[in-house]
Amino acid sequence: MGSRMPVHMEGTFIYDIVMETSFEGLRDELVKMNLGEHKVCIVSDTNVAPLYLNEVEQIVSGCFQKTEHFIFPAGEEHKNLNTVRELYETLIVKQFDRHDYLLALGGGVVGDLCGFAAATYLRGISFIQVPTTLLSQVDSSIGGKTGVDFDAYKNMVGAFHMPKLVYTNVASLKTLPEEQFSSGMGEVIKHGLIRDASYYQWLMDHASEIQSRKLDVLSEMVTVSNRIKRDVVEKDPTEQGERALLNLGHTLGHAIEKLSDFRLVHGHCVGLGCIAAMAISVKRGLIHSDQLPVLLEVMKQYRMPVTVAGLTPADIVKTTKSDKKMDSGTIRFILLEEIGKACVDKTVSEEEMTEGLALILT
Repeated sequence: MGSRMPVHMEGTFIYDIVMETSFEGLRDELVKMNLGEHKVCIVSDTNVAPLYLNEVEQIVSGCFQKTEHFIFPAGEEHKNLNTVRELYETLIVKQFDRHDYLLALGGGVVGDLCGFAAATYLRGISFIQVPTTLLSQVDSSIGGKTGVDFDAYKNMVGAFHMPKLVYTNVASLKTLPEEQFSSGMGEVIKHGLIRDASYYQWLMDHASEIQSRKLDVLSEMVTVSNRIKRDVVEKDPTEQGERALLNLGHTLGHAIEKLSDFRLVHGHCVGLGCIAAMAISVKRGLIHSDQLPVLLEVMKQYRMPVTVAGLTPADIVKTTKSDKKMDSGTIRFILLEEIGKACVDKTVSEEEMTEGLALILT
């Protein structure tokens, strides 16, 4: 059932995304990399470590000279420079040098933080992604974006730093809490909206199988989403143009996420942002109005919220001004021209955002 998807940058091979249904194949991948003279530090959090750390540590320890681990408290609120500082200290005390490795075992928070530490420790060391959540498997582990939050400004401090390997065990989705699974579906649905109408339809047609977490269907879903993200990232590795399309739903979504003090999970906020972005696209006549109820139905199928309470449109719009997607004082907003085709627009007004938000605010 395993598959391999190479990722290139400017025509040069950078790393493979390897998809399996267990962690066993990780050993073979690491052996091929000839890492026996180097140390590795497995970075994980208090949610994932009890589930998978022992198994992965056993596999990894046979491939490296020495294996350490660093576990930090789970949650977006710990994706910050204080946690990175503690990781740096661990690496310094354990005498990690620039030839050693970090290995991110966990979801998007773990991968982002571990990748940022790898990008900045000793001006950059190698790291490996082993994503265990749906959101990290289909989105954050691919493409080399790393970062941490700064005073609740999401991913405001970061770097582009490509992993040496992404190893995905799709079976880890079986242990994922329902909220985290539906959060990942926010990014999956987004992929269909921006690049592949037939995939969007497939997600509707296979909702019950995906919800019951049938491994073969999950593997197909993760593979297609990986291919979409890989293709976009290869064309625009540092987000100078087309990669920005991956931010559909993120401008307003990040603002909602921040204003909720991260109580709302990332993928749910992205989904809410997608609804508002589609509403703006409808208002502009870019996309037919009958697509809005379809999107709402798809999100309900995957147990994602379609409204949010306790926030004002004025606060959300104001918060978008501190988003890192600003470009010379203008927000790069992503709209839909049709299902499967997105575009960057720098002319979306505060009034349009307020109108779009009316659909999701209660």
